[in-house]
Amino acid sequence: MPRRWAKIALIVCLWAFMGLVLSVEIYFNRRVTEPATVSFLHIAAPQYQRAALWMLLAPAILWLRRRIPLHTGNWWGGVSLHAALSFLLMAAYYLGRILFHVLRECDSCSLMEFWTVAQKSFFGRNLVDMAFYWAVLAYGYVTELQQRYKQEEVKAAQLESQLAQTELKALKQQLHPHFLFNTMNTIAVLVREKKNDEAVQLLANLSALLRALLDHSRVQEVPLRTELDFLTRYVEIQQARFSDRLRFRVGIPPEVLDARIPNLLLQPLVENAILHGVATKAEPVTVEVTGRLVEGSLQLEVRDDGPGFATHGPNRVKEGIGLTNTRERLARLYGDRHRITVQSEPGRGAAITIVLPYRP
Repeated sequence: MPRRWAKIALIVCLWAFMGLVLSVEIYFNRRVTEPATVSFLHIAAPQYQRAALWMLLAPAILWLRRRIPLHTGNWWGGVSLHAALSFLLMAAYYLGRILFHVLRECDSCSLMEFWTVAQKSFFGRNLVDMAFYWAVLAYGYVTELQQRYKQEEVKAAQLESQLAQTELKALKQQLHPHFLFNTMNTIAVLVREKKNDEAVQLLANLSALLRALLDHSRVQEVPLRTELDFLTRYVEIQQARFSDRLRFRVGIPPEVLDARIPNLLLQPLVENAILHGVATKAEPVTVEVTGRLVEGSLQLEVRDDGPGFATHGPNRVKEGIGLTNTRERLARLYGDRHRITVQSEPGRGAAITIVLPYRP
């Protein structure tokens, strides 16, 4: 309700300002021809009446715009009709004002005298009333375009959100099959080797990992702290598979842990480092996740000292699904406010750096 009254007050102020502009224009024109007798209040009264009339007519004009759009009849019909209506309204107001003036100033004036005064006094200034009509029409179309633009923005935001959620679900579904298969195989091996305690611990880690996935199934962003907890459980399960060949380190200062990042942002990058680094190298491989604040942005890096790969030249390795999905998610969520770079050389490991807006 307060917003409605504020809108009404704004409309009244705009038309009052229009009345003032008309009054000032006519006042200074009259001062040139009638400097002694001109009175601002005498001139302002009919101009404010004029503005008040169009303010009251504005809802009717907006209604006509909706019922008879300008594009009716291939534009010519709608434009012609509204042009005729604007002229008729202007002429009706002008003639009504002249009639009122004649009746007030002359008790014995005839109809011929009325038409004489009307024809003599008609001049281009009255065409401003037609401009008022078209200004109201223009306001209606601008308001409609603005509403459509807002609706399109809302629809686009909803589609982006739905798309991001779909991508997140797809990422989780991608995690489930091969990861669960490998984990179950590892548990089976531990049971055959009579390592029951290790098997139970691995099952507990898997249960905690899946519970974390379910708890954040609809969450688009999570604190970095939460992401690292999930990542630690994931790596512990992978360490049960690769044993001493996988080493994992986290180097992130405490003040950065509350930063919000996309859910499951780091997991596919760490998974790539494990699959293409640890799984293809006999020696131990260290996977390290670091983070820091750089000029108001959050910089995250996943680095490994595995075999690496070529990023340029004829032997260039094509990006995998995990990194491609990460690029697309970040582009949809942050637009040009993010940056992701890949650095790698054969025999010297790989590093993926992500820069995001810092939002604690």
